[in-house]
Amino acid sequence: MAPFNRESGYYKGKRMIRGGRSQIRTAMYMAMMSAIQFNEGFKALYQRLVAAGKPKKVALIACIRKIIIILNSMVRDGVVWSPKMI
Repeated sequence: MAPFNRESGYYKGKRMIRGGRSQIRTAMYMAMMSAIQFNEGFKALYQRLVAAGKPKKVALIACIRKIIIILNSMVRDGVVWSPKMI
């Protein structure tokens, strides 16, 4: 979920996500939409980011990035999911 910036000279634009695997991006987006409704840890993280002034999509992508980091560490360490990981 790496954002690419659109900058040239003095122009500073919004960063957009492009490239990579679109099917995985779509699956992670839908999974996180569900997680911020039903998982207390991700719900709190999302609400904290929105309360801090982040746009909703930026907060959602930050949550997706966090779950990707958690999943990668789970695979690396060979552990199962625990709500304490958030």
